[in-house]
Amino acid sequence: MPEAPAPSGWTFLTNHTHVLVCLAQNEAITLREVAAQVGITERAVHAIVSALEEEGVLTRTREGQRNRYKINRHYRLRHPLESHRKIGDLLDLVGER
Repeated sequence: MPEAPAPSGWTFLTNHTHVLVCLAQNEAITLREVAAQVGITERAVHAIVSALEEEGVLTRTREGQRNRYKINRHYRLRHPLESHRKIGDLLDLVGER
């Protein structure tokens, strides 16, 4: 398998997508762990998760002292160029390892 190229300052996917990928791979991941994987602050991850939750893209459930995140894979992408696709389509393409 070829090695992934080193980041050059920009990526094809947004931080919102990167956060979704992390949450899809591990529903019990902490926001601190997401921040470390994505390379942004924990505060930025919290803002993204809050916005995605408010929009209905994901739900957050409290389990003890941790949160569990469930992605709404049927949510349609918002931009007109991708609105014929769902979050699940995107995660199937880029999210699963």
